[in-house]
Amino acid sequence: MNDKRISVGMVGYKFMGKAHSHAYRDLPMFFPQAVQPRMAAICGRNEESVARAARQFGWESYMTDWRQLLERDDIDLIDINAPSDAHKEIALAAAKAGKHLFCEKPLALTLADSREMLQAAEEAGVKHMIGFNYRFAPAVQLAKKLVEDGRLGRIYHFRAWFLQDWIVDPDFPLVWRLQKEVAGSGSHGDLGAHLIDLAHFLVGDMSEVIGMSETFVKERPLPESMEGLSAKGSKDAPRGEVTVDDATLFLTRFASGALGSFEATRFAPGHRCTNAFEINGSKGSVKFDFERMNELQVYFTDDADDVQGFRRVLATDPAHAYSEAWWPPGHTIGYEHTFIHEMVELMNALEEDRQPVPNFTDGVKCQQVLEAVERSIEERRWVRVEEL
Repeated sequence: MNDKRISVGMVGYKFMGKAHSHAYRDLPMFFPQAVQPRMAAICGRNEESVARAARQFGWESYMTDWRQLLERDDIDLIDINAPSDAHKEIALAAAKAGKHLFCEKPLALTLADSREMLQAAEEAGVKHMIGFNYRFAPAVQLAKKLVEDGRLGRIYHFRAWFLQDWIVDPDFPLVWRLQKEVAGSGSHGDLGAHLIDLAHFLVGDMSEVIGMSETFVKERPLPESMEGLSAKGSKDAPRGEVTVDDATLFLTRFASGALGSFEATRFAPGHRCTNAFEINGSKGSVKFDFERMNELQVYFTDDADDVQGFRRVLATDPAHAYSEAWWPPGHTIGYEHTFIHEMVELMNALEEDRQPVPNFTDGVKCQQVLEAVERSIEERRWVRVEEL
């Protein structure tokens, strides 16, 4: 067991707060060689709710003002998983206080704000990481290895789609994710951001984009309560305007010359969390769907003619990233484990005195593409990413 510890102060206690807490709690059991997190304090605005979360998730203490976390000398890292509109203020203050940073995506509401956050972290000399957890599925890591090793050859195509259906009902309440001033954007920034990061991770930078979007349901009843992706409300309640996109699609040309297509929507009935991509190269292809997160479909053009076709690789053998820490081959892992792997990278980076990956630089690159797509939609033209 690694005796070093990093004391964490976390802002947020709902969907992502639970996922992060689970990661901090389970990391020592399965990755004892890594620096160990100390769950020092959790913060949220509602005292009754955050106190309950502290007890349930295993935090030593709780508070209702995140500024108190920055005053504590015993806290090394600030974990930000509050709604998107709070990211910038907390991150800037935490960097100034000399705290290392972990921030959920999207990094900020705007590209300008995300660049300011990166600059503040760099000037303060603190470590910074952004929460693109899907990178850390072993099957995605395998896809990365196949690309890097040249086993797929020259990459021609990257196509990706993130499909959900949780707001198909027009009477589903107007939760904060449907309000631009809080969320920044809808399916584009929430779901599309993950696809963009996977594309950057697997294929590389994008040079230009063109997109389209739609808000199918313009007004929704105001909520009585919200929790994670669920909410309660009456269809007879006063209604408010939906100010984000319900679906966004875009095309891209990568700097490498590869072509890409992206689709993000919350209006695909039957799709709970279809986060998927396919890569086609001169020597082969891979296909991934997070609803079957332990599997990677792999095809090589040099297979014998009589066995040509996609093969199903179950990424649970010791040959696959992170798998030695878990169960015997064939015993699968789940969504929550991607966060544990994420925190392993963060803790290792802190011990090795390097920037973790992905970090705020990756968050800025993602935000740059998001806004290039938005400009393309507004101006109905191809937009070069470097314009922003």
